[in-house]
Amino acid sequence: MESRENQDPGSRAARLAAGANGCFVCGPDNPIGLKVRFRLEDGVCRGEFTPLTEHRGYDRVTHGGLLFSLLDDVMANWLWLQGEQAFTARADVRYRAHLPTGTPVRLEGRCVRRKGRLAVMEGKVIRQDNDEVVAEATGSFMLRAAEAGE
Repeated sequence: MESRENQDPGSRAARLAAGANGCFVCGPDNPIGLKVRFRLEDGVCRGEFTPLTEHRGYDRVTHGGLLFSLLDDVMANWLWLQGEQAFTARADVRYRAHLPTGTPVRLEGRCVRRKGRLAVMEGKVIRQDNDEVVAEATGSFMLRAAEAGE
């Protein structure tokens, strides 16, 4: 599947995407949002982001809450870009290294397994300059009943 911009406007994925235009992480209409553009490639949800000085926690280090927001969204967008709406039920994050502001990262999310309405996902924030994993998460996402075939 392609990015939101290349979707058929009548498709379920495109209709869902239109409903998320105000999302803090990926919504193009959110004036203070991060505006990450996600896409599916070879079964992996991908995106890129460069944290600004305004995204720091302290001493030029990107705030951990912002990193978790990126992880949550890259995992959820794996489902979203396939036309499935889900909500985060649980998440576990592991911070592996600090991320200086101004350092470009790539985001990766994938599905580990699915059972009924539950999708177990994993996500990573990876520095583009040296491929170091800065943070990673696993999350359980509950699909809406309509998407789960109920």
